[in-house]
Amino acid sequence: MNKIIPVLLMALALAACGGGNSPSAPAQSPNPNPGNTADDKARVQVISNRPDLVSAGDVLIEVVLADAAAADELVLLRNNSDVTSVLQATADNPLRLLGVVDGLSVGENTISANIGNSVTVVNHPSGGPVFTGPHIQPWVCQDGAVDEACNQAAEYHWLYKSTNPMQSGLQDYDPENPATDVAMTTTDSGETVPFIVRKEIGYQARDQYTIFTLYKVGDDWTPVQPQPQWNRRLLVTHGGNCRGDHDTSSARTDDYAGTIPGNPLIEQSYITALGLGWSVLSTAQLNLGHNCNLSYQAESLMMAKERFIEQYGELRYTVGTGCSGGAITQNMIANAYPGLYQGLLTTCTYPDVMSTATQFADYHILLKYFGLTADNPVAPTTRDGTVFTASQQNEVYGHLNGIVNASLADSALFAEAVDPASSCGGVTEEERFNKDTNPGGVRCDVLTFMENMIGARERYPAEDPLRDHWSQMEQDLGYGFAGFPLGNEGVQYGLIPLQQGLISPAQFLALNTNIGGLDPSLNVTKGRLKPDYPALPNAYRTGILNTIVNMDTVPIINMTGPDPGAAHDSVHGYWVRWRLEREFGHRDNFVHWGGATALIGDANYMNQSLVAMASWLDAIEADVSETPLAQKIIANKPASVQDQCNGVPGQMCPEELMLVFGTPRTQAGADKYGDQVQCQLKPFSRSDDYGPFASTWGEADWALLEETFATGVCDWTKRPLEWQRTVTWLKYQDDKGDVITGGEQMTPADFPAGWASPAFYKTWEPTWQQP
Repeated sequence: MNKIIPVLLMALALAACGGGNSPSAPAQSPNPNPGNTADDKARVQVISNRPDLVSAGDVLIEVVLADAAAADELVLLRNNSDVTSVLQATADNPLRLLGVVDGLSVGENTISANIGNSVTVVNHPSGGPVFTGPHIQPWVCQDGAVDEACNQAAEYHWLYKSTNPMQSGLQDYDPENPATDVAMTTTDSGETVPFIVRKEIGYQARDQYTIFTLYKVGDDWTPVQPQPQWNRRLLVTHGGNCRGDHDTSSARTDDYAGTIPGNPLIEQSYITALGLGWSVLSTAQLNLGHNCNLSYQAESLMMAKERFIEQYGELRYTVGTGCSGGAITQNMIANAYPGLYQGLLTTCTYPDVMSTATQFADYHILLKYFGLTADNPVAPTTRDGTVFTASQQNEVYGHLNGIVNASLADSALFAEAVDPASSCGGVTEEERFNKDTNPGGVRCDVLTFMENMIGARERYPAEDPLRDHWSQMEQDLGYGFAGFPLGNEGVQYGLIPLQQGLISPAQFLALNTNIGGLDPSLNVTKGRLKPDYPALPNAYRTGILNTIVNMDTVPIINMTGPDPGAAHDSVHGYWVRWRLEREFGHRDNFVHWGGATALIGDANYMNQSLVAMASWLDAIEADVSETPLAQKIIANKPASVQDQCNGVPGQMCPEELMLVFGTPRTQAGADKYGDQVQCQLKPFSRSDDYGPFASTWGEADWALLEETFATGVCDWTKRPLEWQRTVTWLKYQDDKGDVITGGEQMTPADFPAGWASPAFYKTWEPTWQQP
């Protein structure tokens, strides 16, 4: 008798009696499999990932039988070896079989049914890479790693929530010596269980992942039959800042990781989620303060989700949550790798890395011009001797607290992240770049860290082939450094204050003729900064400059408070909203919660938004119509999930209340969207509006401005220079493993059925393919 027949008969009996685990698994995938024919009695497909992106040697397989009799004939083969015994019938559909097939070789494998189709599975090493290109080097693994890929067997730890209100967070739990103060929790499906959590710690993609699950100690849990308290929802946590470390680290789970400390009186949302029956996943590479490379983050999340599904079961949906860099990661992945998240919970929001870098680069250049240092926070004169009051400097910055805001942004975020001589994990001082003693050393800036995406500086780019774009250091080394996608060519700093009479024509003239630009080592240059190629177009193409064009297929709840004047401007969250409105004519998939608490709005928002997002996604999940996903998101938004201001539903907080300020570029006349990393140019004209006192300029002044802007001034009525749609699901390596700079789109494939319920992908447009 076939090994799966007894299991199938039991499943048929359970189905007839209405038995099985609750909540049920997502319905079987409606995706057709190209290998099937009308005569096939079984359909085989991979559901834990795309078949060509599998890693770590195993995969969750679905086999759907034509009828019960087919079970007696079925033989499932892995590279011609019989693995039928791994299959088990699901409780809610006895003709649907699931099983984890392991023992996959690195490279191509064939999984086939003797009475059905075959599937080619491309397996990648647990340490990666899967699609990101050659590993960045050097890299230092954790203690306990068994090889250079940082592999290490998964470990399991037990935690619990205490009934003692003085014990915040989760405490260590010993199943052999159970604690007496274990709290009880009731999940959102009504199951009441002890609040005991199993924590899995493992390593993939040369870095750590963690998985938390509400767990009944001593009971079995398989991907076919998970424990019933799990609601098949997954929460993914992230971390803030932006760095490029060269070593393993630990995954972050706290709500405002890397940005602000949590409130011990407010429960962390990941703990709230566990108590409701969610599982929680995080990886070290989803901490932007450790790994500021979008492609590495997306790969890490994809691999960890595959691991989760193969160990714990199919998902209904995945929700991201995070602050600052945690919001950046969610926004960028949702746009560049849609489908990895089904919902986003963002706070302390930025849309991406490069929009912010542009603002902070302007800050850096302006700080150098105004002569500000830690010891001289309000310099009365600039480096050319021109006097600007503190109020006038703030006008140029575009922020009420511009001097402090710019200084914090520069010292805490920009300079450290972009300086190649800065420190980074895994790189010793002897290994690290030094312009004088080690110019060929490891560059710890984030641009080098994301070089697979943006590319190295072209020496003679087609856009400017007559000028050598390499520095003397690059010429001596014989290669270009990672490109800088930003530029300030044509930017007329302080134009709006000039037009308003807040700075004088003499100040405007001195500022713009002397501000200069930057070189690859952040040294101020006399000439303006021109963006590097291919970095500029690749920034938009790859999604590190978030065009938002693919983000109508994900619900977003964004939480914000008044601008704190500490490098986290409230306007950054509005950039997401405004770009959605620009690209789609609405932002109906974007809900905005404003509150009185600086930066975050309200300390309770993270927990409240989790529940709100679940109600939204549950409503979408129930809509199995053929309506496109983007429309489902809008049509199924509950009335209870709407904009709110200080707890008042249906109201959007006025921008004045949220202290929404501008940037140096908006003060130069730029549009509000924040993505003008380099403007398109138009000829300089004396007839343009230079304010009520421009008549004080003499011929020599006009001539100096014409010389400064010889290539033109910004035409803010046009899209940014080289703006283009972000291309979804790029890979950065070819079949030989060599890097594809700027990426190449993967071939189309079915959405992995284990990632979400059918409502989220049944009408997926596009399926891994962006026209």
